[in-house]
Amino acid sequence: MKRKYLAATIALAAVLATGACSASVSVGSKQVAADKVAAQMSSQLAATVGKAPDDVTCPEGLDAEVDATVTCTLTDQGTKYDVTGTVTSVDGDNVKFDVQVADTPQS
Repeated sequence: MKRKYLAATIALAAVLATGACSASVSVGSKQVAADKVAAQMSSQLAATVGKAPDDVTCPEGLDAEVDATVTCTLTDQGTKYDVTGTVTSVDGDNVKFDVQVADTPQS
């Protein structure tokens, strides 16, 4: 069990160091709610590395327009990283965005 947890931690660290992934959500307005952005970021990171971070929180929603960004905070094992969502496309109520985790922890 300990070895499996260590492997997941190493995998998450590898994605945190270089990772980017994409997410897609449906919205009923011109903005994706902060909690939906955070949940989608967490889900996409879990799908990429097999383990979700401990927490992702976003201070605000993500505007449903191409190139809009929001910087959230990802917490894993007590270490915090900036994680940025950038909208890549909007098709009606469907918003797709890339997720990029900072290379280094917050200071």
